[in-house]
Amino acid sequence: MSGSDTLVSFRGVQKTYDGETLVVRNLDLDIRRGEFLTLLGPSGSGKTTSLMMLAGFETPTRGEILLDGRSLANVPPHRRDIGVVFQNYALFPHMTVEENVAFPLSVRRVPKAEQRERAHRALSLVRLEGFGGRRPGQLSGGQQQRVALARALVFEPKLVLMDEPLGALDKQLREHMQIEIKHIHESLGVTVAYVTHDQSEALTMSDRIAVFNDGAIQQLDTPAGLYETPCNSFVARFIGENNSLAGTVEAVDGGQCSVRLADGSRLRARAVNVAGPGSPTSLSVRPERVHIEDEAQGHENRLSGEVQETIYHGDHLRVRMALDAGSPFTIKMRFRTGRPVPKPGERLPVAFAASDCLALDPA
Repeated sequence: MSGSDTLVSFRGVQKTYDGETLVVRNLDLDIRRGEFLTLLGPSGSGKTTSLMMLAGFETPTRGEILLDGRSLANVPPHRRDIGVVFQNYALFPHMTVEENVAFPLSVRRVPKAEQRERAHRALSLVRLEGFGGRRPGQLSGGQQQRVALARALVFEPKLVLMDEPLGALDKQLREHMQIEIKHIHESLGVTVAYVTHDQSEALTMSDRIAVFNDGAIQQLDTPAGLYETPCNSFVARFIGENNSLAGTVEAVDGGQCSVRLADGSRLRARAVNVAGPGSPTSLSVRPERVHIEDEAQGHENRLSGEVQETIYHGDHLRVRMALDAGSPFTIKMRFRTGRPVPKPGERLPVAFAASDCLALDPA
């Protein structure tokens, strides 16, 4: 990637609050111009701290952050040309919606008439025309979030940072706003760095996702790359639903390996991240890639177990099983009218292709 394609660079960035524990460890990350990059991970993984260092609200303990090739060391937040959207909106309750949106322009001493014009344009972008005279307290949570987004975009920043911006909204509104923000990003071409712990949100919105754990990026990839080829068992567990089977590698043959489970069963898997024969491994299989009953025919990996629970989800059934190999296992079956529903206590074969079974580092 050429330098002109990179808007933000983290170079060897570390952060500690107590001088001992590193919240962020040796972070090297490039954010491409115009992309929607999500920092995804559990609480305490370092994602929000990384975003706050980029915004200027936290200072790196070591390393440097570059914006457009320029070091941000000693550059205060208001001089970084970065828009920020927080989960709690951070709107001024005594100001009108228009005054809230225009606030970054007034700080930059933009003439009043231009402030008004640009605030109207930003409110139109988030579909809040006609709301400029209201106070934030007269708006719903979703509307307040749109105002916060308009305020972050009104001064046309190079970069917009969003820290869990949809966390306070209900599920339906959150899903609607995900698409809304993605469309705004696409229409403006602005660079977005977005923090969330919600993996479905990250998969829906992102061009690329950096998966954080314990202060470090575990994997940086497209949504499809993370889901289809996680590099380790943490990413496999964190991105989407996943079945894990513990086993020992018996042989590695090119891109595949054979694995023995605790009950002696042998499976074939893609050797994504294994140490070699005799090493422990964690097999990853997505629930929608597993077949049961008549659909189990013809797949090389076959196991059996007992149905524990079947849950109806409209378009599919979620079948929870206890495998003879001693592992809990979940299967997503497409629901078809007239098809028998697996009953608790029923014994069934399960099967899946070797190409859908990934052998990973068990750590």
